[in-house]
Amino acid sequence: MSKQTEKTARVLLDRCGQTYAEQAGIRLRNTPGPLYRLLVLSHLLSARIRADVAVAAARALSEAGLRDARRMCEATWQQRVDALGAGGYRRYDERTATQLGDGARLALDRYGGDLRRLRGPDAARRLREFPGIGPLGADIFLREAQAVWPEYAPYIDGKARAGAERVGLPRSPRTLGGLVGGGDVPRLTAGLVRVALDKGLARDVRARAGA
Repeated sequence: MSKQTEKTARVLLDRCGQTYAEQAGIRLRNTPGPLYRLLVLSHLLSARIRADVAVAAARALSEAGLRDARRMCEATWQQRVDALGAGGYRRYDERTATQLGDGARLALDRYGGDLRRLRGPDAARRLREFPGIGPLGADIFLREAQAVWPEYAPYIDGKARAGAERVGLPRSPRTLGGLVGGGDVPRLTAGLVRVALDKGLARDVRARAGA
């Protein structure tokens, strides 16, 4: 592993290594509340909308008290729409409000509101059963959840690999995971996704790393 590669990874962590859960104010733990909020965040991030808007909407839902599956399910459709709108998530607010209600009911009926019960080798498939959670949403969830579900690490999906290529890092998940300590792999993958989405940020990382 070259010194340049290691330096680029360090710069990436320093410059943009905040996980999306952290940005949304989620103190991720292996408990029902944070995992459910991560599911909601993954749903919002997977839509064709700016990531900062999705994060703001996740915060707004939480601030409205919709922090677990039961509260989300018991909220009215209009309350969900209003919370999404408060976060600036207006383009898909009506459809998303319906999906969040249906997804909360699924989480309660199938998992008792505790997403730890879907943890396992078929977690990605189970995640995709939630309304609004497709392959991209499942990737987002597991990419962030590897912080508390370490058996999935290094979870480095296609978007993160595209970011690695953009800043001159190897694309192999095993190699990328070996660039940082285990606890920093979620931060590394978040940084890789951020540079995949932002060419200017990618150029800044490369410049700071002298690449």
